[in-house]
Amino acid sequence: MNRCNAPLPHLSTRRRHLLTLGTATLLGLSAPVGAQVNVRPFPPTAERATMVVTYPPIIQLNGRPERLSPGARIRGQNNLLQLSGSLVGQTLLVNFVRSPSGEVHEVWILTEAEAALKLPTQL
Repeated sequence: MNRCNAPLPHLSTRRRHLLTLGTATLLGLSAPVGAQVNVRPFPPTAERATMVVTYPPIIQLNGRPERLSPGARIRGQNNLLQLSGSLVGQTLLVNFVRSPSGEVHEVWILTEAEAALKLPTQL
């Protein structure tokens, strides 16, 4: 069986180039839409601090020693979970929520856009 390998045999070369250019333009225009900066919704009880992970689960919030709760979640700027061990020694601006026992339970590493906004408790 003999098959033709031409992608669009019924179109002229000029039309194929225009079709390729149009497709590339549409793909190029749609890329910034997916890269838009979104501000994550934070709980009303969230607080803001500068966090340094010293020796997990020990952290410092604004220079004061604190402890991460068992099962604490740290979300990076891309909202994916990060391990506290990968953040040792870094100074990060974060929003955080405490567990009922007073330990730091949820942490969000802030983007520049999120850091520029004030929390409802800071108004």
